[in-house]
Amino acid sequence: MTDTTLSSLVVIALVAAAAPVVSDLLERWVSVPTVVLEIAGGIVIGPVLTIAHEDEVIGVLSDLGLATLMFLAGVEIDLARVRGRPLNRALTGWLSSLVLGIALGVALAGIDGPRSGLVVGLAVTTTALGTLLPILRDSGELRTDFGTEVLAGAAVGELGPLVAIALLLSTDRPAHTVVVLVAFVAIALAAAALAMRPRGRRLGRVLDATLETSGQLVVRVVVLLLVTMVWVAAELGLDVLLGAFAAGMVFRLFSAEASDREAEMVEAKLQGLGFGFLIPVFFIVSGIRFDVDALVEDPIILLAVPAFVVAFLLVRGGPAFLQHRAWPLPDRLALSFYLATELPLVVVITGIGVETGRLSTATAAALVAAAMVSVLIMPLAAAHLRGDRAGVAPD
Repeated sequence: MTDTTLSSLVVIALVAAAAPVVSDLLERWVSVPTVVLEIAGGIVIGPVLTIAHEDEVIGVLSDLGLATLMFLAGVEIDLARVRGRPLNRALTGWLSSLVLGIALGVALAGIDGPRSGLVVGLAVTTTALGTLLPILRDSGELRTDFGTEVLAGAAVGELGPLVAIALLLSTDRPAHTVVVLVAFVAIALAAAALAMRPRGRRLGRVLDATLETSGQLVVRVVVLLLVTMVWVAAELGLDVLLGAFAAGMVFRLFSAEASDREAEMVEAKLQGLGFGFLIPVFFIVSGIRFDVDALVEDPIILLAVPAFVVAFLLVRGGPAFLQHRAWPLPDRLALSFYLATELPLVVVITGIGVETGRLSTATAAALVAAAMVSVLIMPLAAAHLRGDRAGVAPD
């Protein structure tokens, strides 16, 4: 490990530690999600001050952070709760967003050429499930029918783009990818069936006995499951994030028989490993990669930032707004704002677009900047609209 790597890691760790403190200090004036401060901090230490740099080691840690974020998002998906009408509405809404997004991308294809339309179209159809979950949990919304609709819509807004990335961005052979996806789904279902089998007495005893020892079997099972599903996805030529998301859903099934003590301790360990270490590295490195010069030097691209924010709301939130006509207007708007909160997958999709030559760094920077703005304002607007009704189902 070089001196440059170590010094960059120190600065990254400093930003990660400072972000929640700064967020708390700003709370009296405005609620700024920690993730926004992490990306902003990455921009400051990277392209602005150039005191931190990405190399192979830091890049691997960033990739692990993104995989962990997708894993934890998968863990939060309760299929038994969202299945039925909430899931059907979520699927219909996301497919509508996909059509609108691709239409928008085609209309904007003149910016970076015809190949950019698909990238832009997919980017505006995502939802930041991992970012929304702590907000919904803290406000008590997850316990309501409203929270179920948000959870279902956000889950599909996370999983749908991952599948679309595999089919449309990561390969030139869509038919082959469909077959590979079917194979991956079969493997994931087999893993889920194995995870749902009753635990043996010995396994249950070892899991419980090592919760507070150096054995840490549950955490090691998580790591084994995560890297295995990521490896399977990579071997099949799919995006590794699909494997990470599937691993989280499988682990949720495995932990269904856990005791309250085990569930609480495992959640604390996973949250600590993810949000305490790896995930902040991903967001800070995303800021380090941010192309500030491309955004500032082109006034047209700079003006595109608020336009993309509006596109998030119309493309991703619009279908949900139309689907819930029986709800009061504030609740319909709040659902739309929550689902229009985007960031992690926007970073991923624009990164793929730049790497494959489909998207310019300037347009990618504008999309990521718009996603940062959406994380800042959309949940705030939704919480304001819900007001005293937070934690209460719509009439």
